[in-house]
Amino acid sequence: MDIAIPVEVLAEPPGLLRRFVEWLQARFFPGAMDTATARWLAFLLILLLAIVLGRFGVGILFKKIKKLAARANNQLMVPALETPTATFVMLCGIVAALSVVPIWEAVPTWVRLGEQGALTAVVLWGIGCAGGAAIDHLAEGARASRRQMAAFIPLIKKTFAAFFTVFSILVVFESLGFQVKTFLTGLGIGGLAFALAAQDTIANMFGSFVVVMDQPFYVGEYIRVGGFEGTVEEIGLRSTRLRTAQRTQVVIPNKTVATEVITNFTRMPQRRVDATLGVTYDSPPDRIELVLADIRALLRSDPGVHQGEIVVSLADFSDASIRLQILYYTADPDWGSHMAVRERVNLAILRAFAARGVTLAYPNPVIRMDPAVVQQIKQKT
Repeated sequence: MDIAIPVEVLAEPPGLLRRFVEWLQARFFPGAMDTATARWLAFLLILLLAIVLGRFGVGILFKKIKKLAARANNQLMVPALETPTATFVMLCGIVAALSVVPIWEAVPTWVRLGEQGALTAVVLWGIGCAGGAAIDHLAEGARASRRQMAAFIPLIKKTFAAFFTVFSILVVFESLGFQVKTFLTGLGIGGLAFALAAQDTIANMFGSFVVVMDQPFYVGEYIRVGGFEGTVEEIGLRSTRLRTAQRTQVVIPNKTVATEVITNFTRMPQRRVDATLGVTYDSPPDRIELVLADIRALLRSDPGVHQGEIVVSLADFSDASIRLQILYYTADPDWGSHMAVRERVNLAILRAFAARGVTLAYPNPVIRMDPAVVQQIKQKT
């Protein structure tokens, strides 16, 4: 990695900086300052100017740009670029200031390479910040339009950050003079062994991509997968985290999520209610018919009941009771709203039975004895 930088190139500053040193020497100290001293003075002035521009000039410039960006409805990109831009300006000033001092004649090669690496790193940092801000802007728009993709954008951002970080490291090392191509070729030899050792990790990453592409659920939904039920809290590169009804957290590998059957309760259009009631056999049929009509009417009039399918009928006869079947759907699948509708409907059904004088049967059989037999038992006792 020996890169020869001629001494004569380092001994003199670049043309523009050289003219600045000459102007400074002739304008303020004609004949009273030697070239070396003038170059050190130019070094201090350039360094001071770089710090002022980086700390204050960039901030003033970005305030004006933010006002323009607000009109374009993209206020995320500009703040993300402010810090990398200020750092880049100061770094360029430091490099320029160091270029005018005579000490560069003795500076080793690796310091010059460090300049290149630092500048490359700052540029890549700015690109990464811009990419992250663009993804955030996309997420903001998705959330505003209530798209399901909004829940997966954090995962996309993590994936982008991981791959861009690896890419940036390789580019910086290339700028420092390392043979990255040779390194990547060597990775091909050990890639198979690495893939075998990390096959579970790779499977989980591919599982996360399947989740992102297929979108069977998103953060905040209540699902069942792999025998576990809960609300999705996070979708990561390796696993998906659920919060169960017992408030425990379940971490499921994404390879399991990609292969298991997923039940998404949140995406139910309505929630089903199927109830069976029993009435006693001594209930008059005409009253039972009136109760059934009352139940149909109250279900049709309840705003929380979906009006698509409502079934209220005398289903069959069991050993202990006459069985009535009641089937309907709550309009809101949310569990809290569903239970509120069920409670309201059940209380109305009880009032309907009481108003018509129809008695609900007990769950256990009732033994009825002939009054004469009861009287004989009492006389014997």
